Amino acid sequence: MKNIRELLDFINASKTSHHAAHEVAVRLDAAGFTALKETEAWQLSDGEGYYLLRGGAIIAFKYKKDPTSMAIISAHSDSPAFKVKCIPESVGSYTRLSVESYGGAINYTWFDRPLSVAGRALVSCSGGAEMRLVDISEPIAVIPSVAPHLKRDINSSFAPNLATDLQPLFSISQNSSLMDLVAERLGVEKEDVLSHDLYLYCAEKASLVGKDNELVLAPRIDDLASVFGALDGLLNCKDSSAMPVLAVFDNEEVGSSTLEGAASDLFADVLEKTLSDSYQRVVRASLMLSCDGAHALHPNHPELSDPACRPVLGGGVVIKYNANRRYSTDATSDGALRALAKRAGIALQCYANRADLPGGSTLGSIATTRVPVTTADIGVAQLAMHSAVETCAASDIYSLCDLAREFYSAGLVIENGGFKL
Repeated sequence: MKNIRELLDFINASKTSHHAAHEVAVRLDAAGFTALKETEAWQLSDGEGYYLLRGGAIIAFKYKKDPTSMAIISAHSDSPAFKVKCIPESVGSYTRLSVESYGGAINYTWFDRPLSVAGRALVSCSGGAEMRLVDISEPIAVIPSVAPHLKRDINSSFAPNLATDLQPLFSISQNSSLMDLVAERLGVEKEDVLSHDLYLYCAEKASLVGKDNELVLAPRIDDLASVFGALDGLLNCKDSSAMPVLAVFDNEEVGSSTLEGAASDLFADVLEKTLSDSYQRVVRASLMLSCDGAHALHPNHPELSDPACRPVLGGGVVIKYNANRRYSTDATSDGALRALAKRAGIALQCYANRADLPGGSTLGSIATTRVPVTTADIGVAQLAMHSAVETCAASDIYSLCDLAREFYSAGLVIENGGFKL
């Protein structure tokens, strides 16, 4: 990776999961990858790059005719947000957008921030309809706090109500229409917008903060940092006996059980269609890195972290462990990853939940129920996960890019519970 500002640009452009998948496709196009369609037969050439888009998910690979294994990195394109309903609401002389929560956001972090709307819309056209991306771009809404004079417990016991407190103010007029703006951005008449999946997003730009700009402060670091690092590795890896694969799924924040999620048929279908008769053999010899954010040691609350396995910002890529397999790392995947990192001189650190504080899970354990591949859960350490704006260390992004490049280039093979490098 040339500059950390490439990550900032990627995050700023990826307002929704659909925009993130599009941004990945744009970069793959520039690198000479060819788009595939699920409804067509595939003619694949050895050594060439290909990708398949399904909504907010994208699977990319450099095809090998007879690979010994696959080097797979998975991540997700979505982040906690608020989905826009169809009809705005009037309150007094105001118009507010009607929204419902998507995923598990830290709700109070969305107050008093510049907000905008983006997503996709189904637009009428000659002979039918087509799906298009849309982004209002400039801030058009705000979720206003209640002043402490009117709510005396605001700093002690306030729990925002999704149906009342978290509905964004859109206009001080009752005659304002969000769909007018959507149609204008799409360059069509409002009547031609047949349907939509629109989301409220934090319009603050990704930035560098801290002494010597060592911290990244940005919306959607979870999990766009992983998508960016894996993509950078794929585009800069060397050829090996393993076929490099990038799998970016959507809807991880709401359980992955969707058409575009890790629990769908998407991943298995792409691999089976690509590998044909060698699918089972190659999958069992492969290693996947399920890449998602990891909780860093919090400077104000160190007691929330495990006393031994607590990663810090700037400490390198995190390997994640859980006895109940909410993370997929086992002895085989852990050992293989550590051997690779040691050979390449890449720093690793570990994460496990404090024993009495159960944590979240990632898509690794979900994806492996459909594709039986040995997997390790990894990620970049971050603070304020699921906040409207999150924090990580710039140096850890560089480490993730380096690890992704080395992993894709290594030709690693899983064999009888062990591995070959």
